Amino acid sequence: MKKAAFLSLALATALATVSVAPAEARPGSGSSMGSRGSRTYSAPPPTAYAPSGASPMQRSVTPYQQAPAQSYGYGQPGYGRMGYANRHPFLTGFAGGFLGAGLFGLLGGHGFFGGMHGGGFFGFLIQMLLLGLLISWLIRRFGHRSPMSTGIGNQPRMPQSGGMNPGGAPLTITPADYQAFQQSLYDIQAAWSQQNLGALQRMATPEMVSYFNEQLSAYASRGARNVVSAVQFEGGDLSEAWREGNLDYATVAMRYSLVDVTTDMAGTVVEGNPNERMTVTELWTFVRSGPHGGWLLSAIQQTR
Repeated sequence: MKKAAFLSLALATALATVSVAPAEARPGSGSSMGSRGSRTYSAPPPTAYAPSGASPMQRSVTPYQQAPAQSYGYGQPGYGRMGYANRHPFLTGFAGGFLGAGLFGLLGGHGFFGGMHGGGFFGFLIQMLLLGLLISWLIRRFGHRSPMSTGIGNQPRMPQSGGMNPGGAPLTITPADYQAFQQSLYDIQAAWSQQNLGALQRMATPEMVSYFNEQLSAYASRGARNVVSAVQFEGGDLSEAWREGNLDYATVAMRYSLVDVTTDMAGTVVEGNPNERMTVTELWTFVRSGPHGGWLLSAIQQTR
């Protein structure tokens, strides 16, 4: 009986140490992260390859503001219209510092600009009027109104799930763009397996590279590395594409299969099955600076 109990314990221990194929080890670790401009917290429209839509963002450097409508329908705050500070951070900082310096000048008895002395209260009113005119000009010059509120060009909107449309003009995606998205899928998976951060920096935004670096460092800290291989693109379609200022965004659903294993530093497989393929459907968002810029991965979202 003791021998049988010992064998049972040994068998249970051996089974416990054998890990099944990790479902969330590939780039992104099976979570939703990144930024989609003003639509970061709005649900991408469903597609044929992602009929249930995408999961809400779990990690993003993009701040959000509470909006009455809930884009995802279960408590996830909608991003709503981008605030003036988010659209023009440089101008906001400039105007704030400018006004702060002016108030400091008033407190010091030197007027707003230090060069207009005297005049009493009448002079103060003149300075306030000049400052108001200057700020008004800056807002008209740089504070472009959102197409959401102006309907510039009366262009039709891309459909939005959840009833919210944070803004952005529709964008046409060409066959060359789709080829670029597909190639990015292959190249990012390869760079991830090679732990090549330099290559990832050329294919993804700094935010996404920081998430990848964090995940790769977690593997390295336990003496392991995640390797994906035999990546095969199965199909995909466009969820939405839009333009915000000088930035173009495109969110596409991509279904692909791959072999996903984790090895130790000697190359011995410790998690996953090297003979088993897994199929994944994710929504990847790409961003570029203008029509002639290269596409960079800016977000990965899991399907719901």
